[in-house]
Amino acid sequence: MDSNKTYDLIIVGCGPAGLSAAVNARIREKDFLLLGGEFCSPKLHKAPWIDNYLGIYHITGEELRQNYLKHLKALDIKIHHRRVDTIYPAGETFQVLSKTDVFTARTVILATGLSSPKYLPGEQELLGKGVGYCATCDGPLYKGKKVIMIGEVEEAEEEANFLADICEEVLYIPRYGEPKHLKDKVKVQEGNPRAIHGEGHFTALETDRGKYEADGLFIIRQVTPVQEILPGLEFEGNVIKVDRAMATNIPGIYAAGDCTGAPYQLAKAVGEGLVAALSAVKYIDTGKK
Repeated sequence: MDSNKTYDLIIVGCGPAGLSAAVNARIREKDFLLLGGEFCSPKLHKAPWIDNYLGIYHITGEELRQNYLKHLKALDIKIHHRRVDTIYPAGETFQVLSKTDVFTARTVILATGLSSPKYLPGEQELLGKGVGYCATCDGPLYKGKKVIMIGEVEEAEEEANFLADICEEVLYIPRYGEPKHLKDKVKVQEGNPRAIHGEGHFTALETDRGKYEADGLFIIRQVTPVQEILPGLEFEGNVIKVDRAMATNIPGIYAAGDCTGAPYQLAKAVGEGLVAALSAVKYIDTGKK
């Protein structure tokens, strides 16, 4: 990965739609990045049997997932295990922020899966008002202050350690098991978050173990809710609005797979990944949707 170059395309998500988009971008000889989670397509991994995928009858989800990964390896496509925090337009390109790195591309394909996070009471109202999803982005705002972090994945420990270097106090609430890589300065607190409090700005987090006051709160999930990744993106309910070319309302931004809505089927996701990639290629080559 090179933060100093402009890629043709960045694909966000490594499920069936994202992998399909990557394969077709490689065949069309485009320069792209494929960004995904630590474990690509857990939903496919858990499928006991797949019987409705044309040409491949009665295969387990994990067998098919491994076939996908072998296909990528044969085409020398690398999955970069990075969580995308935000995307914003920058002239004729897009800036994709992942932790402290910023990557630039002419087009972006969102293949994030169906993002239906269970927001805590008060979370959406106080987002950007003391509540955030990226500690390395907004952490400097809380230098010398007290912050709380809810870590739903182990990756959150890295961001908590970053905060420990600049904040007076970091309270860490793990939601995945026993933390293993936290700095001594980070205080671990068990508990199930129940509500976020504040009048116009975050003031406290309520859990089943008590109420904790702080200046800021960070919530680190496996995937940042797609609704929060790209300002101005249009939705229909909780899914991204696209046309038949998988184009969104923002020129140069495409979406594919479960994040565009039902039916939530493997063949549909793979097909949409193909269409999104071909549409992005056309946009790169001609500047037209």
